[in-house]
Amino acid sequence: MTMMMMLSRVSRPAHNTLRRLSVLAALVLAGAAPALSQSPFSSAITVNERAITYYELEQRARLLEVIEPLGNPREKAREQLIDDRLKLQAAREYGIEVTAEQIEAGTEEFAGRADMKGDEFIAALAEEGVAPETFRDFVISGQSWRGVVRARFGGRVEITEEDIDRALSTTSGGLQVRLAEVIIPITPQTEQQVMQVAAEIQKLTSYAAFSDAARQYSAAPTRDQGGRVDWVPITNLPSQLRPILTSMKPGEVTDPVPLSGAVALFQMRGITEGPVSTPRYSAIEYAEYYLPGGRSPETLARARTLRDSIDTCNDLYGVAKDQPPEALYREARKPSEIPNDVATELGRLDKHEVSTNLTRNQGQTLVFLMLCERTPALDQDVEREEVAEALRGQRINSFAESYLDRLRAEAVIVEK
Repeated sequence: MTMMMMLSRVSRPAHNTLRRLSVLAALVLAGAAPALSQSPFSSAITVNERAITYYELEQRARLLEVIEPLGNPREKAREQLIDDRLKLQAAREYGIEVTAEQIEAGTEEFAGRADMKGDEFIAALAEEGVAPETFRDFVISGQSWRGVVRARFGGRVEITEEDIDRALSTTSGGLQVRLAEVIIPITPQTEQQVMQVAAEIQKLTSYAAFSDAARQYSAAPTRDQGGRVDWVPITNLPSQLRPILTSMKPGEVTDPVPLSGAVALFQMRGITEGPVSTPRYSAIEYAEYYLPGGRSPETLARARTLRDSIDTCNDLYGVAKDQPPEALYREARKPSEIPNDVATELGRLDKHEVSTNLTRNQGQTLVFLMLCERTPALDQDVEREEVAEALRGQRINSFAESYLDRLRAEAVIVEK
């Protein structure tokens, strides 16, 4: 089960037996138990003479299969656990110890991404064969590294007014991108095949080949034009995508981007600086009306009929008046608080336009997404504070990555 699935599932109590899985059973669930002659608790890797066991590798891989389904979970588990040893070593050198309160806060923070409480999230992981101790170690490593980064670099980052002015002039100068997209629906049954297809699409460099892939695999309406999307102001797109897109060259393809019920890939087709400033928004109001049936022909036809029969978001109240309250969701949120998949769709919509690219409930529910209003940001002081905080975070992250690179280079890493 991936994090995307966990977002849409209804949590249920974990079976006690899964909380007490034997070591061997946990390894079998992970899909690759070691030979019986090899102890799961024997050392697979040492990092500065500190061991990483086969059990830890298998458990971390299983955790990553659940929360980060993209890429090779076994290779990522290896890299992460090596880094964890180095992070914990640095934490000891700085005298940093993670408290029970910090572990609880880190657990709740991570569980919140799946709209769960901490204990619900741990129970859901246990149902997938991930021991509670595995997730706890994952949290401790992250919290320890935060402490190291704050201690080592917190006082070294100073953001000047000139830095803020430069960032504002760069991000508000009308930068626009032209993309092509492939959006592939994903279910638990098709996840492995979809990720294999996505990995092949990611290797494409020609426009024609990517467009052919869009026509063959994409479920978005843009498939008919080879996945091509019109010019979009980059500030309309999710903030996580912006630095990725601005660093890409024409023809390059992003890593697979997980959406709810789908995986997306974007190919850069062009980037340009417009003649006018791109507006910034303090809030974006949108509505989601949920239609059972997923992307079935009948449900898509119903969505088209609905789109042609309404003019504004207010009209959706009449459509949903005899249905349960959860059938219609409408809210105004800060751009940074909008889920990535929704923000991506809203970025290409004008006021009262509609998208039917998204699904929920493992593809069983179609999202009729309508943009209601964008509220321009008027408080320049708040905007400057937000830019300063973003710049500070970027610089600290850059220092932290360089420090971890140095720790890796100096480490003695031995694989058995």
